[in-house]
Formats: sequence, structure tokens, C-alpha cells
Amino acid sequence: MIGAVFVLAAASTLFFTKTLEARYERDVSRMVFNDNLQLLNDLRRQAGFETDSLSRVLASSPEPSSTQPYIVVSIEEHRLWYRQGGAVLFTAQVATGSGKVLERTGDDTHWRFETPRGRLTVVSKETEPVWVPPDWHYIEQAQKRGLGIVKLDRGQSLSTQGGVISVVGSDVVIRSGDGRVAPLEATDGREIVAGGNILIPPFGTNQRKYKGVLGTHRLNIGDGYALHGTNNPESIGRSVSHGCVRLRNEDIAQLYEIVQVGTPVFIY
Repeated sequence: MIGAVFVLAAASTLFFTKTLEARYERDVSRMVFNDNLQLLNDLRRQAGFETDSLSRVLASSPEPSSTQPYIVVSIEEHRLWYRQGGAVLFTAQVATGSGKVLERTGDDTHWRFETPRGRLTVVSKETEPVWVPPDWHYIEQAQKRGLGIVKLDRGQSLSTQGGVISVVGSDVVIRSGDGRVAPLEATDGREIVAGGNILIPPFGTNQRKYKGVLGTHRLNIGDGYALHGTNNPESIGRSVSHGCVRLRNEDIAQLYEIVQVGTPVFIY
């Protein structure tokens, strides 16, 4: 009887643990898709995945072998090292998360822009990466410029003084009074503005794809974060990003060539 109780307790514990892991993975995927970094960080802490120092990460993770290169990023020093054993193969200054909190007016939704601490991995590599801005980008821009926000969904239209804005295929377009249709332009800091509001284009449209913002190369490290270049090299060496690790384009280009997918990344 006692043995059966212990077996049942062990099985219940294992089931509970697996359930928590599955729920965590599901919630992480959902939060990364929606770019809700604050909730993502809360989930990491609740699940015991949050770490606050490199030494803690190393204590709980297998160390790279002497032949396996790895990346180390210091948030405080704003510096990245690519190491193999005791040798430094490459180093560069970086920009990291600002730590600022953005709150959406009218509800309790907010985002905290921090670079995650812990062990991650280079999961993929890209050249000429395209940034798809999340909703918080438009909210941040609207607050900076004293504008409102309006979200445009497919099948909807928005009347303005210049015509009617709608989605046709992969473009947000404006139809003028004489029937002419033209795609609208949008880029970082020059979003579509109509009637005193910044327009949030639907996902999948060209107006929600910003080229050049992430520089020339990107190393994705999971959970929606990356090491990437920048169109603002003056930001390097400062805490100004929305969570990713920025490098100068010449530095990320060099790192891209020598780093392989699967390389460990330690951020502290």
C-alpha cells in the first residue's frame, strides 16, 4: 500500500512537471509572437528559467568543451566576446536593452525592454534581415509624437482627406477621389499617419516590413531575441535597445562569418 502511494505520488509529480513545461513552452511561443516581453520575463521567472548572473548560468549548464567556441555578452560593459577556451577570437562593443517600460494608455498592458540574462543558443542566421515591427513599436512612436493609434485590418477601410486607405494584396494603399490607387510608404520613424493617428498595418503587408533597421546580418538566439546590426551606429555602447544585442554592421558581418548555428550564447 505504501509503495503504491509513493508510485502514485511520483507519477503525479512527473505529470505536473510535464504539464508545467508544456504550458511554459506554449506561453513562451504566444508571448514571443505577440512581443510581450514583460509577460515573457514573468513566465521565465515563474518557471525557474530566469538567471541573474553568468556564474549561475554556468553552474546549471554544461560548459562548452575546450574546442567549442561560444559567445559571452556583458550587459553592464556593453561588450561581446567570441571565445574558444581561454582565447578571445573576436570582441566588439554592443548596445543592450534600455530597461524602460512602455505602457499602453487605457489598460494595464506594458512592455519592459530588457536584454535577457542566461544561456541561449544561435538558432539561425540571416543576411539582410527584415524587421516586422510589433504593436508596441507603433504605440511608442505615437506617444513620442503626440499622436493616436488606429489599427487597420484586412477588409476594413479608413477615410482621410487624401482618399480612402485599405489593404489590397500585400500593400496598404490609398485610393484618391479620381480612382487612382497607390501603395503607401512606411519605415521606422516615418509610419503612415492619417487623421492624427499612426496607422498599424496588418501583418504580412509590405508596410509592416522594415528593411535596414536591423543592419546587414542577424544571429537569432531564441525567444524572439537576436544579435544584429543597426542603422544607428551611434547607439552602440549604450543601453538603448528593445532587448536585442546590437552591433555595428561591420562587426556583425564579421561575427556572422565565423559563428555557426548551435553556438552557445551566455548573457549576464
